Amino acid sequence: MSALICILISLMMAAPALAHGDDAHASGLHWTFDPWIVLPIIMIGLLYVSGRVTLSRRAHSTGPMRRQDFFFLSGMVTVACALISPLHWLGEHLFTFHMIEHEIVMAVSAPSIVLARPVGLLLWGLPKRVRRGLGTAMRAPLVRRSWDRCTGATSATVIHGVAIWIWHLPLLFDAAVTESAMHRLQHFSFFATAILFWWAVVWKSERGIAAWHLFATMIHTSILGALMALAPRVLYIAQTQTAFGWGLTPLEDQQLAGMIMWVPAGTIYAGAAMTMLALWIRGSSEREAQNA
Repeated sequence: MSALICILISLMMAAPALAHGDDAHASGLHWTFDPWIVLPIIMIGLLYVSGRVTLSRRAHSTGPMRRQDFFFLSGMVTVACALISPLHWLGEHLFTFHMIEHEIVMAVSAPSIVLARPVGLLLWGLPKRVRRGLGTAMRAPLVRRSWDRCTGATSATVIHGVAIWIWHLPLLFDAAVTESAMHRLQHFSFFATAILFWWAVVWKSERGIAAWHLFATMIHTSILGALMALAPRVLYIAQTQTAFGWGLTPLEDQQLAGMIMWVPAGTIYAGAAMTMLALWIRGSSEREAQNA
């Protein structure tokens, strides 16, 4: 694990020098300002702040930053770092960094935003008429039933797992690298299904069941990472084609990406599962003590 971290740090430090000489971006690391990504992040952030200000005025008190605000800020900052900062540009050149980008979105940003439960504040950030219209639409039976089904523990785990496995099919993954629209769709699929998954395990499931689904996700993503890391040949041709310019062979780049999914990402899911399991055990003990 420590060796892997050292390799990643070395790659980041050497990035400007090791890039292809004929690459237009070889002069250094670059930020990515895709309006399809930047504008939604800005708009959601502004809505949240507006909602917080509106509620603070109604309560005649601003108060310190709440835990909800901290989680939301953490989620938005990390998703911006993944999709806008030089990490995104690095991900277009090395599979290793592309994998780090995806894992941040799915295993850091998504759970942080879910813990913030920002829907109410986002609605309060809208004009009154729009807020009421959206609130009514969200309470519609069809919308409620669809949300409840998609955020059931089993449904959300399957939906998120299918998105992960389908987008890691070599043909689709390479298409996402070469086509901007496909790349945006890939990001959206990972983020949206991760929101469903984390909402299901954090807010909709009994802690013991949540732990099981987190372990299941850890297992299947670790298997996928292991398949990439242990594959005897390069599976992702387009994604790894510039690896030589960064001091790696395409196969080494693929192996590092697989290890990122296998070990660090698996550790996050395992840690969340153990936390849920501990909460479940503590809750069971407290209930037994009360019934004694």
